[in-house]
Amino acid sequence: MSKIKAEYIWIDGYKPTANLRSKTKIVDSKVDTISDLPFWGFDGSSTLQADGDDSDCMLKPVYFVPDPIRGGDDILVMCEVLNADGSVHESNNRAACAEISEKYASEKAWFGIEQEYTFYNGSNPLGFPEDGYPAPQGEYYCGVGADNIYGREIVEEHMQLCLDAGLDLSGINAEVMPGQWEFQVGPTAAPTIGDQLWIARWLLNRIAEEYGVTVSIEPKPAKGDWNGAGAHTNFSTKSMREHGGYDVIVAACEKLGKNIKRHIDVYGDKNDERLTGLHETAKITEFKYGVSDRGASIRIPMQTANDKKGYLEDRRPAANIDPYEVCTALIETTCS
Repeated sequence: MSKIKAEYIWIDGYKPTANLRSKTKIVDSKVDTISDLPFWGFDGSSTLQADGDDSDCMLKPVYFVPDPIRGGDDILVMCEVLNADGSVHESNNRAACAEISEKYASEKAWFGIEQEYTFYNGSNPLGFPEDGYPAPQGEYYCGVGADNIYGREIVEEHMQLCLDAGLDLSGINAEVMPGQWEFQVGPTAAPTIGDQLWIARWLLNRIAEEYGVTVSIEPKPAKGDWNGAGAHTNFSTKSMREHGGYDVIVAACEKLGKNIKRHIDVYGDKNDERLTGLHETAKITEFKYGVSDRGASIRIPMQTANDKKGYLEDRRPAANIDPYEVCTALIETTCS
């Protein structure tokens, strides 16, 4: 009998920013559907998801892709966390995302998330000197050459791993600070966009292990005159993508402007350090939208304005978001 390795991946209970955890289950045969995978217990007291005297939590498989590192029939499995009685654990934001997505399924909401991140070598971003700062930002964004680019070998390997896993990766680029990069996932529906982003994050951290480099998704990885790290979220519904969609997009922006706190509350920890009104951001306390405006809370892309249909870009989410929460908030605000 052919056995396979299934890497069960889940989100722990650390706050305000959760971490990824994973462990390997040996399964007796090739997995064809998610129902072929069993639920699996884990020690929640070691992940801040249970007390030591009642420590069992359950992993519920919800999404899987080929494991591009181990290869063969091995798989990566995204899981929801449940309590021992099968109820939804308080750290499980995916369940609510799946519920709201199903409620508004007729809207056919699509998401694309631009994940910025920073490589660290010890206590400094990769490419920073041990003392002081490198040359100011300017030539690093989408740059080339050893003076500008740090960590490309990791980024290239990560990109290929995501493609081999079948994730909807749509691009990568170097960002404005040494050691800072971005990958984009989507467009696809929720909660799948969250599943894929978390798996892509897991792959990034996993492959960075082999280079002795760590990955940060802190919103302001370096103090001073440097851009922060975001997770700009591109969003559209079926009606936004059709004739007359521009008016729907403007109406959605107006709704978002009336629900600022609802969104900022789930748009990432320490986001106030990033949303300052500088470095291509709006202030965290303000809201505005505009065509091609990268200093706005919501940017309406030039192509959307020209076509009078398309999507909007919410520029407020920080790099350390839980994508399930962001998707839930966007659907709730704009579709209700």
